[in-house]
Amino acid sequence: MSVLDPLSHALAGVVATAHSAVTALGADPDGAGTWLLSIAGVVVLVRLALLPLVVRGVRQAHAGARARPHLQRLSEEYREKIANRDPDTMRTFLEERRRLGEEHGVSRLGCLPTLVQIPVWMALYHLLARVAGGTAVGALTPALVASFGAATVLGVPLAAHGYAGGGTHLAVVAGLAGTAALVSLVTQRHLVAPNTVTDGMPEAMVSAQRLAPLLSAGGMLMAGGVAPVALLAYWVMSGLWTCGQAAVIWRWFPTPGSPAAQRR
Repeated sequence: MSVLDPLSHALAGVVATAHSAVTALGADPDGAGTWLLSIAGVVVLVRLALLPLVVRGVRQAHAGARARPHLQRLSEEYREKIANRDPDTMRTFLEERRRLGEEHGVSRLGCLPTLVQIPVWMALYHLLARVAGGTAVGALTPALVASFGAATVLGVPLAAHGYAGGGTHLAVVAGLAGTAALVSLVTQRHLVAPNTVTDGMPEAMVSAQRLAPLLSAGGMLMAGGVAPVALLAYWVMSGLWTCGQAAVIWRWFPTPGSPAAQRR
């Protein structure tokens, strides 16, 4: 039994419930559109549940931006003192940093929304991989698994994976993986990066942030060779949600001091 099994069973319940709801509206139970809408239900439910954490993350980014000038002045003040690595001086410096952070409301859990999504991604991958292999999971009964296995997009099963195959197979898999990668690249480079304050960051960290969108997009293209078509579709839908969410933050809630805030 995997530690992700409880989460996988919960996600299976969401997919099965969404499938029943869409079918009740007259959709074909075995149709790819029905199953894709069911997977979209997971995207909507998970992302709505994470909205409070997203709001918290935006507030933390703003708090960090307000605290940054004070932290930089503190670092300048202690630069020569901490060079000697005196324990008492280091302790005082760290206590001052902590005090400034608390004063401006900075938390160490600013990346919590991303961290919370990781087990969801992993659980959904394991769920769809098992269902694609014909294994029933929780509310996804053998009958539903058989229905999922029969669903196709342009003749390509949602359970299929990998780039190897005919022209249509390659077009569907590469198209979904490429779309997910492109959406991720656009979101990170044109919406997230301009809303990030890099002043005072080490050059290595700035370079890493510039490279991260390319690595993320490249990783999705590589993962397209092993992920089921249904999971690639989930990545596209989740990426579009992320893009829209980042656009709202970029437009109306930019981080103070960032290029996005300066354009206003």
